[in-house]
Amino acid sequence: MLEALLAGAIAGYALAIPMGAIAALLITLGARHGARVAAGGAFGAATVDGVYATVAVTAGAVIAPLILLIEEPLRWISVVVLVVLGVVLAWPAFRRRAAPIEAAEIDEHAPGDSDASTARVGVRRVTAWRLFATVSALTLINPVTVVYFAALIGSSTIPADATAAERAVFVLAAFAASLSWQLLLTTAGSLVGRVLTGPTGSRVTALVGGALVIALAVRAALG
Repeated sequence: MLEALLAGAIAGYALAIPMGAIAALLITLGARHGARVAAGGAFGAATVDGVYATVAVTAGAVIAPLILLIEEPLRWISVVVLVVLGVVLAWPAFRRRAAPIEAAEIDEHAPGDSDASTARVGVRRVTAWRLFATVSALTLINPVTVVYFAALIGSSTIPADATAAERAVFVLAAFAASLSWQLLLTTAGSLVGRVLTGPTGSRVTALVGGALVIALAVRAALG
């Protein structure tokens, strides 16, 4: 049981720690939306890692050939998604002049005013659940995750004769390890966001985050 726990933790950290598109995205989300909201994205990435680990220990021998067949199409889908995501992340940098007006309109209302609450809801459209869905989808088609999944299936990370309990421990350990690292990334990003709280800092954060994600898309396109 201890061996399954350690193997799962190592597998989870090995997938989560290398800097890639998902890591860059989580840092950017933490900087722009704070650790609490960005935690939804962290849970999304870790959930997909946990699903992959589950498939690896239950039906790995059957799924591995299929993963290798769709690896190339998934890579190009990932490129398109990353480009679109990079543009979406960078776009607020070009609309910063409207932000002070929106903030001023909200501040004109009293703290308990229902109109103020409505305005806040209208401005704050990003939620942890939306980030969970977005990052989950991106992690699902991320070529790095797919390649790692195929390697995990083909390795002897967990014995073929492992019990159901050992397989469950492996999956939970992989999920927990991945989640702990993803939350660390969003927290680090939120600390940077606290420093860059002004209009200029927000613009820089949006531009850098968007440019970084687009650069990762270009790298993925070049193989």
